[in-house]
Amino acid sequence: MRIIETGLKDAYIIEPKVFNDDRGYFFESYSDKRFLEHDLQFNFVQDNESKSGYGVIRGLHYQLAPYAQTKLVRVIYGTVYDVILDLRKNSPTFGKWSGFELTAENKTQLLIPRGFAHGFSVLSETAIFSYKCDNLYNTQAERGILYNDPALNIDWKIPAEKALVSVKDRVFPTFAEAEYNFIYAAGGLSDLHP
Repeated sequence: MRIIETGLKDAYIIEPKVFNDDRGYFFESYSDKRFLEHDLQFNFVQDNESKSGYGVIRGLHYQLAPYAQTKLVRVIYGTVYDVILDLRKNSPTFGKWSGFELTAENKTQLLIPRGFAHGFSVLSETAIFSYKCDNLYNTQAERGILYNDPALNIDWKIPAEKALVSVKDRVFPTFAEAEYNFIYAAGGLSDLHP
């Protein structure tokens, strides 16, 4: 398993070692031991899975501290373009976003730390998306940022006329107007907020 920096502080690409033979394949999709070797320690408490069709855009979602979630995301079937946005004030990458193509074939995973907004678009006919969370879902803490905020200028790799976006996701505030309470501290995120 390779753990690779993404360019956004504390977010990592995870490339599992895949063993292929004439029967199929095998790989460790998660190993606490391997994460600890890289000083990454999480207590994942919830697994989620979604199925979506081509053109679906979900996001940008997050939960306010102290209900923020670290997520380990991967694609089981199909292809998605996964987008993360750093919302941690004082972070060296605050306000920056990055996107990554995750596929069932490349088996690449993305580790998204607390304090990031997250979303994805479906580039294949169908995609099954799976993710682990280190905190439970909390309705009252749920927030979002408008997926097509012109200031962010995110290219979701989907033509605008083919984008399928929920009503909820279409009315989120822009990044400049959004509510978030994450403070970056040297060595990680402080869940203490003003």
